Amino acid sequence: MSSSLSSAADFEHMFELAPVSLWIEDYSAVKQLFDSWRAEGVTDLRSHLARDPARVRQCSAALQVVRVNRRTLELFAADSQEALVANLDKVFRDDMHDAVTHELAALWDGEHEFSNQSVNYALDGRRLDVQVRGRILPGYEENWARVLLSLEDITAQVRGAGRLRRSEQHARDLFEHSPVSLWVEDFSAVKNLLDSVRAQGIDDFKTFITVHPEFVTRCMQEIRVIDVNQQTLRMFGAASKEVLLNNIGRVFRGEMHESFAEQLIDLWEGKTFQQREVVNYALSGDAVHIHMQFSVLADHLADWGLVLLSLVDITARKKAEAYLEYLGKHDVLTQLRNRAFYAEELNRITRKGPWPLSVIAIDLNGLKAVNDEEGHAAGDALLRRVGEVLAKAVDAPACAARIGGDEFMVLLPGMDERSAFALQERILSMLDLNNQFYPGQPISLAMGVASCGSGDQVEATIHRADQAMYAAKNRYYQDRGMERRQGNP
Repeated sequence: MSSSLSSAADFEHMFELAPVSLWIEDYSAVKQLFDSWRAEGVTDLRSHLARDPARVRQCSAALQVVRVNRRTLELFAADSQEALVANLDKVFRDDMHDAVTHELAALWDGEHEFSNQSVNYALDGRRLDVQVRGRILPGYEENWARVLLSLEDITAQVRGAGRLRRSEQHARDLFEHSPVSLWVEDFSAVKNLLDSVRAQGIDDFKTFITVHPEFVTRCMQEIRVIDVNQQTLRMFGAASKEVLLNNIGRVFRGEMHESFAEQLIDLWEGKTFQQREVVNYALSGDAVHIHMQFSVLADHLADWGLVLLSLVDITARKKAEAYLEYLGKHDVLTQLRNRAFYAEELNRITRKGPWPLSVIAIDLNGLKAVNDEEGHAAGDALLRRVGEVLAKAVDAPACAARIGGDEFMVLLPGMDERSAFALQERILSMLDLNNQFYPGQPISLAMGVASCGSGDQVEATIHRADQAMYAAKNRYYQDRGMERRQGNP
């Protein structure tokens, strides 16, 4: 008898002092409600409750609280069990009704236990995320008059998980919507290949890949692209990530092999952060000039399993630079080389050759008269036609340049005087064709040829070519009964 009393007292103490919220509730009215629904032909409780949400609240109202422990009063900020019971409508409300459906369905299906994550509210208004576990106590399986429920406060964990999800989503959004193309890649297989080469005793990796270019190709094939962002799809003209990743070979080709070889050399030397300019290709086939930053993430330095690449499209900048470079070396009107390039090239040849050097000095006859009579637009048209003639007639390594208003010069490094006269004849042939193509105002060129065999003769050679050109120009005006000053400045 004393042992039984002792057990009962122990139970009382355990229930009252348990570190989790404990409830003893009477579910008999719920069972009676279920029985009435079954009698009406209800077989699917979830569908029955979904058709009329008021039925969930009807079940909740049928629950009777028999007893709660001290931790329950603390958790729900209640002064007493009576105060708690009197305010159950404040405890069980809002989104709690969505979660209780799972508990009711378990009981409907004949289960004597249930577990669920739910939401309750303390009397001071705090939202409580709770892990609910319930069991019909032994001896009450037929009427559900006694059900023991434990509520574990998991608010901190749920909020922490929510913050983590929001943080992950924030990071994901930053990745997906970055204005820079981002790639997440796995280079672990590349590292294994480099390690295997090192294990073979190879020290000079640069020479190794020069002798074995197929190794570079294999490393490129072993890169695994994990993810790319939306800007990457826009940059390369891909409809989806799947389309892009299925066409990687069209993106990384051509010059990329050489750039990747340099990247491998840096990795071999331990440079896990790199920057370089490379050329990739959009799926349309257009070249995309890119400034690439490559970084093995700190947690993966041992295996290169996670690498982040950022790609900035610098195609517009490259085009602008190329155009500025072009303008610095070309005459805009005729598209030939300009005086600055001519002077630089002449200085280079003077210092280094090759020899012999021949030059053709050229002047457009009658430009002043055309400018005076028809306007400078007409004169510019003639100059453009001279540019067309010289561009078609002169091939590298020779170069044609406009060095003044109507003055042109052709440099022929490594060509003798005989070759220069042959080119002069070619220019005249092209000139005839041009005059046939443009009816109306024909163009006429005065030309002078000279050659030399060393750098100290270049200046004198240029002078001889100029003199020969001026002599041809004078003959042009004399043949037409004109004074030169009337035709040209």
